[in-house]
Amino acid sequence: MLVRHSLPEMVTGVPASEWHLSAEGRRRCALLAARLAAYEPAAVVSSQEPKAVETGQIVAETLGLPFETAPGLHEHERGVVRSMGAKEEFQAQVASLFEHPDELVLGYETADQAHARFACAISEVIERHPGSNLAIVSHGTVMTLLIARANRIEPIPFWQSLGPPAFAVLSLPDLSLLEVVEGVESNIE
Repeated sequence: MLVRHSLPEMVTGVPASEWHLSAEGRRRCALLAARLAAYEPAAVVSSQEPKAVETGQIVAETLGLPFETAPGLHEHERGVVRSMGAKEEFQAQVASLFEHPDELVLGYETADQAHARFACAISEVIERHPGSNLAIVSHGTVMTLLIARANRIEPIPFWQSLGPPAFAVLSLPDLSLLEVVEGVESNIE
């Protein structure tokens, strides 16, 4: 499973890669753990970004699972995005990233570079845990790049659908999309 981290505390002027979970984000991790339990993950592996680490640690602790971080699972490298406060402008920038994957349109990585890095990191994690169901906690844009390309789906609507937290269940080795839970809040009773 690829898991989008839970809701962060957004801090203006601080790169999103340094954000931590908000109180609401930590609360949502318990709901996320309850949903992930049905898939019987053997371990939780996360990106090294604080919001992903915190999401993964809470889920792993709640489910009594081993937890680790892995390099390369981080979000598209964009640094401090000036328009993070203007949601529509930020969404337009990310849409441009998806529409022009070989061009540097946002941050320090093209979509193609981010996809290659993330796909390699996912492969390495899977190789370290052969035959295991894993919950891999990462980020919306890189998840979308991997899933959209592997399943030939439109990236922008998929990316927009992923609430914090959300997850996608994939088959191996082909990464076929089996199920998407767009946000745990709307799916917990």
